[in-house]
Amino acid sequence: MDPYTPRTRPIGRKKNLALSTKEYTKVAGTIASARRSRNLEYGTDDERNGRSRHDFLSKGLHEHPSFIVETSFVKAPLNSRVPSHSHTAPKAHGKGKSRGESLDSVSLDIQEALILEDLLFVLMGFEGVYITFHPDHPIEDDDPVCGIKFTVSSALDPSLSDLVERILPLATYYTGITSFIEMRSHLEYGLVNHALCASIRDMLKDYQTLLSQLEHAFNTSPQFTLQKLWFYVHPTLHTLSLIYQLTTELASADNVDNSSDLSSDSDSDDARNGALGLGGAKLKAVLSDLKNPGLDPESNIPVKGGEVLSVIYDRMQNMSGDPAALTLYGSLLGAAGAPYAVMLQEWMNSGKLHDPWEELCVKESKSITKGTLDMDYVDEYWDRRYTLRDGSSAGDAKRKTGMPTPRAGSSRLPGGACIPPVLEGWKHKILLAGKYLNVVRECGIEATVSQDTTVLDAEVSMEDEKFHKSIEGAYSYANRTLLNMLLQDQQLLPRLRSLKRFFFMSQSFFITHLLDQAQSELRKSSKSASVLKLQSLLDLALNTDLHGEDTMFREDVKIKMATNGLYEWLLKIISEKGAIGGEIGEGGVADSAHGAEGRKNKDEKPLMAIDALMLDYQVKFPLSLVISRKTILQYQLLFRFLLHLKHAEQTLSSMWIEQKTSPWRASVPHHPEFEKWRLRVFLLRARMLAFVQQILAFVTFEVLEPNWRNLEIKLAKVTTVDQLLRDHSDFLDTCLKESMLTSARLLSAYARMITTCSTFAVYSAKFTTSAAKGVAAADGPDGDPEMEKRWDFLYKFEKNFNHWFNKHLDCVQYYASSDNGSLLPLVMRLSSIRAG
Repeated sequence: MDPYTPRTRPIGRKKNLALSTKEYTKVAGTIASARRSRNLEYGTDDERNGRSRHDFLSKGLHEHPSFIVETSFVKAPLNSRVPSHSHTAPKAHGKGKSRGESLDSVSLDIQEALILEDLLFVLMGFEGVYITFHPDHPIEDDDPVCGIKFTVSSALDPSLSDLVERILPLATYYTGITSFIEMRSHLEYGLVNHALCASIRDMLKDYQTLLSQLEHAFNTSPQFTLQKLWFYVHPTLHTLSLIYQLTTELASADNVDNSSDLSSDSDSDDARNGALGLGGAKLKAVLSDLKNPGLDPESNIPVKGGEVLSVIYDRMQNMSGDPAALTLYGSLLGAAGAPYAVMLQEWMNSGKLHDPWEELCVKESKSITKGTLDMDYVDEYWDRRYTLRDGSSAGDAKRKTGMPTPRAGSSRLPGGACIPPVLEGWKHKILLAGKYLNVVRECGIEATVSQDTTVLDAEVSMEDEKFHKSIEGAYSYANRTLLNMLLQDQQLLPRLRSLKRFFFMSQSFFITHLLDQAQSELRKSSKSASVLKLQSLLDLALNTDLHGEDTMFREDVKIKMATNGLYEWLLKIISEKGAIGGEIGEGGVADSAHGAEGRKNKDEKPLMAIDALMLDYQVKFPLSLVISRKTILQYQLLFRFLLHLKHAEQTLSSMWIEQKTSPWRASVPHHPEFEKWRLRVFLLRARMLAFVQQILAFVTFEVLEPNWRNLEIKLAKVTTVDQLLRDHSDFLDTCLKESMLTSARLLSAYARMITTCSTFAVYSAKFTTSAAKGVAAADGPDGDPEMEKRWDFLYKFEKNFNHWFNKHLDCVQYYASSDNGSLLPLVMRLSSIRAG
C-alpha cells in the first residue's frame, strides 16, 4: 500500500476524497465478517460481558492468525473517532489504564499489536490503554489549541517505545488543530477565520483518509507493523506540524479569554438565547463586558480579518526556504484571503461596505451621513465617514484617537486594522475607490465598475498581479466617474467662479449698493437688525448688478448674522488652537471661541449689524463635498474682512465729502491755529483712507486674484477628486494666510488700526460741529476757548493711529522678510503713508 499523506491543493480545485465502490465494499465486507466471526466464536455481547480484550489477547492470540476478531477493532469505525465538540480530551471507553502493566508478561509481537491498536485511537485524539494522557497535561486544559500530550507505558519494549515517541506528536498536532477549528468557527471570528478553518478541515480529510486506510491494513494484514505505520505517517508529520505552528501562533496572539467567552456556550443555550432574540455577537459582547468591566475595548479584538492574513503571510515569508511550507501556507493564504478579497471588490466596485465582523481595512462611521453636511464645519463626512482602520487616512491628531493599540509584544495592529502586507501599498486607492463610488451612489446613481476589468478568476489571490490591476482599474473608474459628475454634471467651475465674485467683491458692485441701501439697518445692533429686510435688499442689489452665469446661482446666496466680532473671534482661535483650522461650530463660530464668547463681560458693547453681517452660500450634495461648510466658513472670513475694509473706505469717503462743506472750506485768516487743526484733520483722514485703500487693493489684486488664477490653472489639469479638494482647500488657506488673518501679531495690530479708522469716521459729525464752532469763534471778540479741547481730541486719534500703524508696518516687514515674501508688495504700499 502506498503512503497517503495530506497535501495542499489550489483554491477552487475539488477532489473526491471518498472511498471508491470497490474499497467501500471491501471494508464493509471485512467488518461484517469480523462481526459474524466474533458472534459465532465468542458469543453475544451479554455472554462476553465482563471479559476484557486483554484477557483474550493474552490467552488466545496465538490461535488466531489475524486481529480482525478482536472486539475493539470492529467497534471503532472512523466516524466513531471524531472528537466531540467540547475542548476536553476524549477518553477511550471501556479500557482500564491499570491493565497497561501486563505488557511485561507478553511477547514483543503482542506488544506491537497492542500498541498499534492504541495508536489508531491516539492519532484521532482518544486515550488508549497503554498510551495515556500525559500527567503534566490535564484533561481540562486552559488552552486546548496546544493539543493533547500523550505518554507511552514504561513497560513497553524500548525498541517499540522509541518509534511510538516519534509518532505521538502527530496526535498532539491533530487535537490542537481540531480544537482550533472548533473554536474559530464561531461567528465572532469572521469570514477569514471561517475560510481558514474550512481549508484546514479540508486538509485534515486527507489525514483522516490515511488513518482509515491504516486501520483497514491493520485489520486485514498480519504483516502490518509499527515500522510500516511510521513509514506511512512520517510525511504527514511535517505537514501537520506546519499547520499546528500556525494555529498556535494565531491562538496565542489573542488578548481575550477565548475559552470562556467564545466557545463555552452549549447548543441548548444558543438555541434558547436565539429564541429570546438575545443570541449572536451582541449578547456575547455584553457578557464579555460584564465579566471584564474595566477592559479596554480595543484590547478585546480577536485575531481576525487582515491580521490572520498577515500572520500567514509572515510565516510564508519566514519559511520560504522550505518548499512544503511555502506551498502549504500559500494555499492557506489564498483560501483565507478569498472572503477578504470578495469584500474588497464589493467595496471598490460598487461603494458598498459589507463587513459585519470588522475584518476589512476600511471602516464606516454610520452616524455620519450626508444629512450632516449642513452642519459639518470640519469636513467630517468626507474625512471621517470612511477611513482606514490603521489611522493612516487621517491626520496626526486623529491617529492617536482612531488607531487601536498594537498587540502586546509586537507592532502588529489587531483585527481588521492590520492591513495584509500585499495590500499595504494599495490601501489608499482601496479606500478612495469605494469612497468615490459611494458618493455617486448617494446621488441615486448605481455606478458599477466594468466587468471586463474587475471580474477575477476564483483562483486569483491577493498576491497576484491581476488583483492589483483590478484595484487600479476600480480606482481609475471611480475617480473618473465622480470627477466628471462634479465638473460637468454639477457645474463645479461656474459655481466656484460665482462664489468668488459673491464673496470677494471683485468685478461686482452689488456690495456697494447693499451698503448704500442698508445704511440705517446696518447701524443697528446685530440682534435688532432685520435679516429679512437685509435679504430683500441683497436680492435687489444682485438683480441689479449680476450678469451671465452668476444669475443662475443668486438664489443660493443668503444673508446671515454672526454671533461675534471677526477679529476677536480669530484672535481667540489663534491663541487657543494656533491656527484657524480648529473645530468649527454652528454659525461659523469655532468651538473654542464659542465657549469664550459665552463668557463675555456683560459690560461689553453689543455687536453692530455691520460687524456681524456675512453671506452664506447653499449647495446640494455632492457639490457640498467641495464647497463644504468648512470652505464656506473660510470664504465668509475673507468676505467679512473685505466688507469691513469696504465699509471703512465708504465711511471715510463720506467724511471727505462732508469736509467739503463750508465749515471746512471757509477762510479764517485771523485764526491760524484753527487752520492748522483743520489741515491736521484732513491729513489724518487722508492717511486713514490711504491705509484702508492700500490694504483693500493688496488683498484684492495681489492676494485673491493671483491665487484664483493659479487655482483655475490647477483645476484645468486636475486628474483626481482628492487633488481637486486639496487644491481648493490650499487656495483658501493661502488666501487667509496672505491676507494676514492667521497671524496673531498681524491681526492684533490690524484690528486696532481698522477700529481706529472706523471710530474716527463715526465722529465725522462731531468734527464738523467743532469746525463750525471754530469758524464762528474766530470772528468773535473773545477768541476760541475750545481750541485746546479740539486739539486734545485730535491728538488721541493721531497718537493711536500712528502707534498701531507703525506697529502693524513693523510686523508686516518682519513677516515679509521671514516668510515667502508675499507681503513685500504691502510693505511698499504702506511705507508711502508712514507717519512722520
